[in-house]
Order: sequence, then C-alpha cells, then structure tokens
Amino acid sequence: MPAHAMSAAVALERLREGNQRFAAGLRSTEVLATHTRRADLLKGQEPFAIVLGCSDSRVPAEIVFDQGLGDLFVIRVAGNIVAPSQVGSVEFAATKFGTPLVVVLGHSDCGAIAATLEELRQPAATRSRNLRSIVNRIRPSIEALLATEPRENPEALIREAAKANVRASVDHLRHGSEILEELVAGGGLRIVGAEYSLETGLVEFHDEATEAG
Repeated sequence: MPAHAMSAAVALERLREGNQRFAAGLRSTEVLATHTRRADLLKGQEPFAIVLGCSDSRVPAEIVFDQGLGDLFVIRVAGNIVAPSQVGSVEFAATKFGTPLVVVLGHSDCGAIAATLEELRQPAATRSRNLRSIVNRIRPSIEALLATEPRENPEALIREAAKANVRASVDHLRHGSEILEELVAGGGLRIVGAEYSLETGLVEFHDEATEAG
C-alpha cells in the first residue's frame, strides 16, 4: 500500500477548515484554481480523504468541504449506508492510494432516514424491493429508538436516528472488513462519523470514543 504524505489528523483538519470556509460563504483560491490540475491528474490521483456520504443533492462533499479536483474519493448512496460495494470502494481507495481518512457523512433532514421511520411505524407493501434494501440496512440502527423518549418528538427522533445510522455505518466499516480493520489497527487509517447541517452548512464530527464504545 502506498504511504500517503498526509496524516489522518492533518486530513481531518483540512476538511474542518474547508467546511468552515464553505459555511462562511468563502472559497479557497487554490480550490478555485484546481481545474488547471486536470492534466496533472491524468498521471494518477492521491485523494487525502474518502467520504461516504448521502446522495442528497444538497450535500455534495467536494463543495461542503471546499475541496477541488483530486482531493476527495467520494462514495454517495441514499442514507449513507454501507453495503458490500461501498466497503469495496473504501478498501480500494485505502489500499490503492494510501488515503488515511474515511468520513461517513450523514446530514439533517435525511429522506432515507425519514422513509425508514415511516416503514417502522407503518410498513408499505408498495415500496420497491430496491428501496426496501436501503431501508432494511438503516432499520437495525434506529429501530430501538422507537422505544425511547425521542419517539414523542418527531424532530428529535429523526435527529437521533441520523446519528445512530452514521455510527452504525462507521462500525460496519471498522469491523466488517478485514482489510480496513488491519489498516485501522496498524494506524494507517482513521474512520470517523460526521453530520452536515442543512441549516448552518457546518459539519459536526462525532466523538470517536463514543463511536468505538
């Protein structure tokens, strides 16, 4: 596996700084000029972070983190779920490019989370099997919430469900792949969860100690 020049800590800080620029309505001059790197990138790529995010059109990772061509290896799927193809994509980038950081990026007001909560309350016989496959991957992480206090508050429920789903995806990546598990254990890879707020434009990164527990 090629060694990446950037550490996970530096990569995470670069994402934080980029997101702060985005939320403030600013753009990095370097990012604005990255279209000039197209020819250079024909020789290869060295993305400094892997982002597994939701397909929601309001949460494009490169824009949210104010990054340019060749900076991020982005995997997008409704509900930022983890299925074999997503695991394989993360494995590919982590081993092929030595990318040191994986961010599972959820967001507020997620339609896939809302659909799963609706399914738990009232199963829909007309839902396609393909959509149901997404719902079924989210279901285990949030089912228990319906027996807790947030169930009486729809806004709190969907907020807590989004957090739980991100934690489940992070856990799946950390422990559902021997390749990723070895990279994490060896210090060559860091996997963190995060949530993007549609209201503020800010990304909140989850506490790793809480996720690991």
